Amino acid sequence: MLRRRLNRLLGGDERRVDSRTIYVGHRSCSANEVFIPPKFCDNRIVSSKYTVWNFLPKNLFEQFRRIANFYFLIIFLVQVIVDTPTSPVTSGLPLFFVITVTAIKQGYEDWLRHKADNEVNKYQVTVLEGDRRIQKESEKIKVGDVVEVKEDETFPCDLILLKSSRDDDTCFVTTASLDGESNHKTHYTVPDTENDLESLNATIECEQPQPDLYKFVGRMHIYRNDQEPAVRSLGPENLLLKGATLKNTQKICGVAVYTGMETKMALNYQGKSQKRSAVEKSINAFLLVYLSILVSKALVCTTLKYVWQSKPGQDEPWYNEKTQREKDTNLYLKMFTDFLSFMVLFNFIIPVSMYVTVEMQKFLGSFFITWDKDFFDPEIKEGALVNTSDLNEELGQVEYVFTDKTGTLTQNNMEFIECCIDGFQYKYRDASSELDGFCVTDGPVSKLQQKAGREKEELFLRALCLCHTVQVKEPTGQGQDQGDGLTDQLDGVGMDGEVLHSPLEQRGFIASSPDEVALVKGAMRYGFTFLGLESKTMKILNWNNDIEMYELLHVLNFDPVRRRMSVIVRSKSGDTLLFCKGADSSIFPRVRQEEVERIRVHVERNATEGYRTLCVAYKSLSEEEYTQADAGLREARLALQDREEKLMAVYNQVETGMSLIGATAVEDRLQDEAAETMEALQGAGIKVWVLTGDKMETAKSTCYACRLFQRNTELLELTVRTLEDGGRRREERLHELLVEYHKKAVQDAPPVKAGVTRSWSSTSQDYGFIIDGATLSMVLNPSSESNSSRYKNLFLQICQNCTSVLCCRMAPLQKAQIVKMVKNSKGSPITLSIGDGANDVSMILEAHVGIGIKGKEGRQAVRNSDYAIPKLKHLKKLLLAHGHLYYVRIAHLVQYFFYKNLCFILPQFLYQFFCGYSQQPLYDAAYLTMYNICFTSMPILAYSLLEQHICIEVLLDNATLYREIAKNAMLRWGPFLYWTLLGLFHGLLFFFGVRYLFSNPALQDNGQVFGNWSYGTIVFTVLVFTVTLKLALDTRHWTWINHFVIWGSLAFYVFFSFFWGGIIWPFLRQQRLYFVFANMLSSVSAWLVIILLILLSLLPEILLVVFRKPRGPHARQMKHRLPSSGTSTIFMLSQTASTHSFSWSD
Repeated sequence: MLRRRLNRLLGGDERRVDSRTIYVGHRSCSANEVFIPPKFCDNRIVSSKYTVWNFLPKNLFEQFRRIANFYFLIIFLVQVIVDTPTSPVTSGLPLFFVITVTAIKQGYEDWLRHKADNEVNKYQVTVLEGDRRIQKESEKIKVGDVVEVKEDETFPCDLILLKSSRDDDTCFVTTASLDGESNHKTHYTVPDTENDLESLNATIECEQPQPDLYKFVGRMHIYRNDQEPAVRSLGPENLLLKGATLKNTQKICGVAVYTGMETKMALNYQGKSQKRSAVEKSINAFLLVYLSILVSKALVCTTLKYVWQSKPGQDEPWYNEKTQREKDTNLYLKMFTDFLSFMVLFNFIIPVSMYVTVEMQKFLGSFFITWDKDFFDPEIKEGALVNTSDLNEELGQVEYVFTDKTGTLTQNNMEFIECCIDGFQYKYRDASSELDGFCVTDGPVSKLQQKAGREKEELFLRALCLCHTVQVKEPTGQGQDQGDGLTDQLDGVGMDGEVLHSPLEQRGFIASSPDEVALVKGAMRYGFTFLGLESKTMKILNWNNDIEMYELLHVLNFDPVRRRMSVIVRSKSGDTLLFCKGADSSIFPRVRQEEVERIRVHVERNATEGYRTLCVAYKSLSEEEYTQADAGLREARLALQDREEKLMAVYNQVETGMSLIGATAVEDRLQDEAAETMEALQGAGIKVWVLTGDKMETAKSTCYACRLFQRNTELLELTVRTLEDGGRRREERLHELLVEYHKKAVQDAPPVKAGVTRSWSSTSQDYGFIIDGATLSMVLNPSSESNSSRYKNLFLQICQNCTSVLCCRMAPLQKAQIVKMVKNSKGSPITLSIGDGANDVSMILEAHVGIGIKGKEGRQAVRNSDYAIPKLKHLKKLLLAHGHLYYVRIAHLVQYFFYKNLCFILPQFLYQFFCGYSQQPLYDAAYLTMYNICFTSMPILAYSLLEQHICIEVLLDNATLYREIAKNAMLRWGPFLYWTLLGLFHGLLFFFGVRYLFSNPALQDNGQVFGNWSYGTIVFTVLVFTVTLKLALDTRHWTWINHFVIWGSLAFYVFFSFFWGGIIWPFLRQQRLYFVFANMLSSVSAWLVIILLILLSLLPEILLVVFRKPRGPHARQMKHRLPSSGTSTIFMLSQTASTHSFSWSD
């Protein structure tokens, strides 16, 4: 107490200690103690990044961390400080545009976050202070406040449940906004707290805030009139989380333990690490090339300038004598400023506006995924979701897909198929065929001795009805009796055990896992109905229509490490029983070995057929055993440190020496079109790995059903079973098998063509690889360090040469390890992970692209993913159509940007050879500024959003087309060199073509001579028309938007040129282009040369399109490619009541 009091007096630095103490209702525990409230954070939620005061400095700092933005800032400052040939406006305005657009986008997104925060923070809540109910804003709640919450309201902070309006001291909660699970979870009040909360005098000691939603450790000290304080343990079942919603309960009262940014919800919403696409790496590499071209141009011009000036008479001609100040300037300083001036003159070769165009393309492009009608699922009434628009093009580069099995390849919709009791198989057919609804298939139906004894059957069904955490939903009629009323209405089961298929069948039970509901429904088919849990009493309706009651003493919760769960119950006769169900691997070692063999046969057969199996065991506890277990459990639950480990030790101690009763088989059906999707992915050259926590046999049969393994596939197995076959040490056997499989799959295999995964017609052998979690840990962490990299390399090489890989019995962390290992292997292949549950989050975050499925295992996967889709079948279109098109579009965008800027600046460089290297600009400042912002930006943006070089149906029908763009094919050095040479050719043609025209500069009827600004304007006109028409030639899919921006941009250029040169602008000191454009167009020669140069520039492109024959295996598909001209295809954006959608229609 003294230490706690000192802590509070000294400011209560809670971070130094592992726990915090909370005073319920801010009441001191003893009357003679001075109460000093501990300091905790308030209940404000802040998800925003900026405030009004720090927005400008913080946003500018973040933007100038980008190399391109920083480079342009330096150029702008050089123009301001040094006497450069172009105005600072020419680089300042584009930079200002880019920075402003990005700042507005980020500011708007942050404003939306502020708005959402305010809605939460200003929400009115009821706080109990003494005997008064006070309305407060949510942000004003403090730790220790007692808060009242009514039905269908969300909890404003993390609360410990003190009082509920329900008779059984429980409340129901949905956590859909936290983990997406819409089923009702039951929470319990702290035992023995007074109903009158005003007189409650208690403190809560609990752990410091941490993000795990399913963990909470604490204890409550209740003080009563000078008695020893009563201590009650607190766990996750007592904690109501902020963001969850109260259901089926009129109202509850709870004390705030974590508030504001310390709530579990806030701790879970911290940003994911930023993923970058491979395209960005290519852009950076190309940028370096162009930067070196820029520096070399500036060096060449600076050197030649001083070489030229060293000739007599050139440095100081008679008409341009130097001033005294110029004569006194240091030569090297002058050389440096000249070099900077040339850098400024040529700096437009680096496309700053490309970054903003790429950002807009990604941001706007992501809407097409969310609008796609094919991704809309009528069952959940949702479509696709894009969480990260930065990775659209990465969807077209995937080489490895890592998929979960349950809920991803399968539906996670469980149906009870059969069970095995005491070695006899029972398959449900029809309840009326026999008295008890059982049907024996191991022998003739008439031979009743072939069945297990009736006692065993009843024991097994009782185990199914008692060993779970299922809740029965309350009936809608309020006045009905809890017992019999439920029986008539629940899950459509009549009193005689006959199954009535009513619409209520799907709505009877609430459970955290579909398996549990399937087993309870399975028991119901055979005549044992679970009626619900009421005040710690579980009720069962048996075959004889008698209601059996059991007192629920303890639930030993399921966890992925133990892979089992148990309950301890007491019957009316006073017997204490433990029922346990779990995976065979965790139950078999804990039961009598003579019982195992009879059941193992059935379990293995069921697993081979693709069913999920669970074994069921029981144990009768003596009074002494129960007392010991009860004391151990209570002690472990009160521990603040290492509670999990202590509970695990007690669980393991209790769950030994059990008797095996039987096993169940539950079917999890394949997702719609799962096999077709997997086949298409393999046809596209993508390797599919299945990573699952399920048993090998079940997973293997799923792989066969999905056509990942074919009947002729030779399976290479590396599991605990194969390691124990040789009779030697596991490590030796592991090494031997790895070498043997490596020889078979890698050394002896014929060389495979790049990108081909399965040769359907050839005689070469296909291999499938299977590994389990235990063996994987031996591969990744062998006993001797020297073998570590050797094992890993052998394992990787074998896997990479197999058509499919199955990893079973995987822990979530191992899934991430495998993804990381492949991701970092030679060639850095692009990986994609897809899953639907919390156990898939680690691999979704680890992969280059993470995809969540909006399944039945909650929404953690969706929250942490980059893209979310309703069903696995949607992955086919997402990759083969959207991914393919996005990659082609952005690759074209990047190459085109570098090309058009090279065309733009090369004539400027060549012009220096004809103007004495005097840094004279070829183009007017307005043209320099607006070239990238206005004249050429919109057509490429429209192209990069709407282009379909092959129509979507063909892409989906021919998965092999995906291989054509694999391994960043369009952004390699070959295509980059082609575009650069094209830019050089066009730049040289523009400059020297116009120079040839100017060999006689008297181009007007009246004999007037054209000057240097007319020269630059003609070059610029040819340039704008050529690069825009080049894009028009590349467009295969014309929409009205393409027509509007392409012809609109050209019309805008002409209009702007007339307008800019046709008015005397008061803010310009010299007007270089006054009537230059109009004069230029009055000359027939100028018209001729403009048209001729545009045609000459585009002629090679036109000839290539006309004479190039479709080649390769896809020549036939070329016929289906969309026409390169005409407007037969109309682009529509339509909005329906349920979802946005886009469609292409003829």
